Amino acid sequence: MLYDFLKRFAVKPLLRIFFKIDIQGINNIPAEGGAILASNHLSVSDSVFLPAMIERPVVFLAKDDYFNGKGPKGRLVAWFFRNINQLPMDRSGGRGSAASLASANTALAEGKLLGIYPEGTRSPDGRLYRAKLGVAKLALESGVPVIPIAMINTDKVQPIGQRLPHPGRIGIKIGRPLDFSHLAGKASDPAVLRQVADDIRRAINVLSGQSYVDVYAPAKAKKK
Repeated sequence: MLYDFLKRFAVKPLLRIFFKIDIQGINNIPAEGGAILASNHLSVSDSVFLPAMIERPVVFLAKDDYFNGKGPKGRLVAWFFRNINQLPMDRSGGRGSAASLASANTALAEGKLLGIYPEGTRSPDGRLYRAKLGVAKLALESGVPVIPIAMINTDKVQPIGQRLPHPGRIGIKIGRPLDFSHLAGKASDPAVLRQVADDIRRAINVLSGQSYVDVYAPAKAKKK
C-alpha cells in the first residue's frame, strides 16, 4: 500500500532527520481496534507529524478544500492527502457533513484509528477554541474510546501561510483514553453532545497548556 510505503520509507525518516520530535504517552494508543484521536490543530503539518509517529495507520478527517484544488498544484495536493489516508470533511453542514461523518464511522467500525480536530480548523493564534459537536457524535455513535492529543510547536515550524515546515523541535502528547460508553444511545441529544465535546476539549487543553477561547475558531485562519 502506498500509504505504508510513504510513511515507512519517506515521511518518517525525513521527519526524524529534520525535526526533533518528543512524543509522550505512545502506549495510550491501543494496539488494535477502533479509536478516535482527538487533537488540537496548530498547523497543516499536524496531519503529517502525528500519523507518521504512530505505528498503526491513521485515517484523518481533513477539510475538503485540500481535495478540491485546481490546476497541477491542486491535483498534487489532493493526491498527497488521499495517499496519506485522509478523508475529506465537508464542514458546510447538512447532507455533506453527514456523509463525511458516515465515512468516518465506517472507518471506526472497521477497527481503524481516526484522527480528528475537534476545533474544526487550525487555530489562528495558537489558542485552543471551542470543540464542535462532530467529535462527540462520532464518539457516541461508534462507542470507541477517544484519545486526547496535543501537538506542541507545530505552528512554530510551519506557521499559517508558510508552504513548507522548517527544521525545529515539536512535541506530541498523547493522553489516556476517554470512555463515553455510559452515554450510548444519546447521540441525538444536543446537551449530551455539548458535554462530551467539552470533556474532550478539556482533556486536550490539559495536555497542550493552551489558553482557551470559548468561541468557535474562524473558518479561515489569517496570516499573522
